[in-house]
Amino acid sequence: MNYILFDGTVRNSLLPFTYTRPVADIRIGILTIREKWEKHLGFTTTTLTEDYLEEKYPMVELEENVMISGAVLPTPELVGHIKALKENQAIFKNDEMIAFFTTDAQEEVDFDTYEILHLESDLLQLKHTWDIFSLNDKAIEADFELLTQGRTSQPIPDTVNCINREQIFFEEGVDISFATLNASSGPIYIGKNAIVMEGSLVRGPFSLGADSVLKMGAKIYGATTIGPMSKVGGEVNNSVIFGYSSKGHEGYLGNSVLGEWCNLGADTNNSNLKNNYAEVKLWSYETNRFAKTGLQFCGLMMGDHSKSGINTMFNTGTVVGVSANIFGGNFPRNFIPSFSWGGSAGFTVYKMNKVNEVAQAVLKRKHLEYDEQEQKILEHVFKLTETYRNF
Repeated sequence: MNYILFDGTVRNSLLPFTYTRPVADIRIGILTIREKWEKHLGFTTTTLTEDYLEEKYPMVELEENVMISGAVLPTPELVGHIKALKENQAIFKNDEMIAFFTTDAQEEVDFDTYEILHLESDLLQLKHTWDIFSLNDKAIEADFELLTQGRTSQPIPDTVNCINREQIFFEEGVDISFATLNASSGPIYIGKNAIVMEGSLVRGPFSLGADSVLKMGAKIYGATTIGPMSKVGGEVNNSVIFGYSSKGHEGYLGNSVLGEWCNLGADTNNSNLKNNYAEVKLWSYETNRFAKTGLQFCGLMMGDHSKSGINTMFNTGTVVGVSANIFGGNFPRNFIPSFSWGGSAGFTVYKMNKVNEVAQAVLKRKHLEYDEQEQKILEHVFKLTETYRNF
């Protein structure tokens, strides 16, 4: 069967992260949503997403296809129902469509002609950016079970202090010594060739991606995910870093989400709680105003390729778009548009020639190429977000 993950109606509510990727390529837990589906289904997937992302994330349509919402995290029960789908059948949860069978001969899908299968069990599903860290504990636990079932962890060195060792799993090539891992409140997963330097203190649920580094003396509280090829130090609490990003120095990151290719300068800190303990509001790209989150704790949402200078301070509930560069004293505003350059004293436009120059240098450090495909995506996002840059 051919499986296609589609963005659906939640794409705009997951900006700025979906400016540069389909919904299914958001990381939550240990894996991205796409990686979860492919492991559960035993098949590769393709994507129905925005036109400007299609070159990097193409859709392959065959004679028979099953379309699946890319915002929904798979469960064994849901995967069983999806594998059993037949022509003119669809799966709904309440009034929301989760998956449906379609053929290349269908010009349009009319669910009034479909047999609707109602899913009764609970699902993990992304509807807002803050769900990425709010649901991360459950996602890590599900991924840990999926990845470690029937497998044995690589040996844990004697110099490592462990609590609840059965819930700690090391992949091949992990380099760790004189660290403390406490999995009493959730599992701890350390990816292939990752490094945990001496003095690191980790409380689960926690995932460290392949080839990533925890710097000396890092203090990590669950539920936190650090994706592949990242460097993290200082104090981190209930945050998700997609990958290829750095928070290499002291400073606090809490209840936050960072995209790929981000860098937080030394002693960058974010607030995750308002002084009056009030509900946090976040910028909404759907309504173009600040919207209630229902959360008391909510920190920083930072899109791909954005960076902060030394001693940057982010206020509670700050949204930073794609490829912004923030620096200077005092708190910058709570919504920083994509391709902004500046801080509390004001912003100017971060021009594409400079963006491309920095992106090329940053990817080269990871031995990757900033190719024409990546450049086209950023240039398109630059045009899409122009309306916000009314400096």
